[in-house]
Amino acid sequence: MTSTSNLIYIVDDDPAVRDALSIIFDMEDFAVESFDNGDAFLNAATQKEPACVILDVHMPGRSGIDILKSLNADEYAAPIFIISGQGDIPMAVNSIKQGAFDFIEKPFDADTVVQRVREAIEATERRKEVQSGLGAFPGHETLTPREREVLEQITGGASNKEAGRTLGISPRTIEVHRARIMEKLGARNAADLVRIVLTGEKSD
Repeated sequence: MTSTSNLIYIVDDDPAVRDALSIIFDMEDFAVESFDNGDAFLNAATQKEPACVILDVHMPGRSGIDILKSLNADEYAAPIFIISGQGDIPMAVNSIKQGAFDFIEKPFDADTVVQRVREAIEATERRKEVQSGLGAFPGHETLTPREREVLEQITGGASNKEAGRTLGISPRTIEVHRARIMEKLGARNAADLVRIVLTGEKSD
């Protein structure tokens, strides 16, 4: 599969949203390919790897969640942003659990979207270059690569805000990952989580 460092895939059944985002990223010197349905996007995504994907959560046929599952988003090389309305926050949180990088709420500000996408691309490049510093600990094999990144930030003492800034995702998304990590590792609180990672032991 070929990789394109400045290619943005936009997947949305609303032509107005596709056009608006295409113009925004074209003005920022990104190459843009847009799709009005999930099947067309999935076909392209297996042929050519973009720098980033912006995916609407509500679409006829395959929903954004269905597409994340089909793409195995946890293992997909490019960051995937879910577009969601104010009332779709639970669905946006579910999308993070399915491997989305972060979510963008409608209505969105053009400058903010571009900044967040640039940060996500940079964070993803850093992840490819630097292997996680965490060693083996009970349950480590259950964590996704992104969860390991978040865990490394947490055990390093970073706040949700600091971890989000480092990884290019929102503090709310860090909270989602933190809850998933604690559930997977059986940690009752942050101190318990650090103990499991550093010593391999849970508190009684």
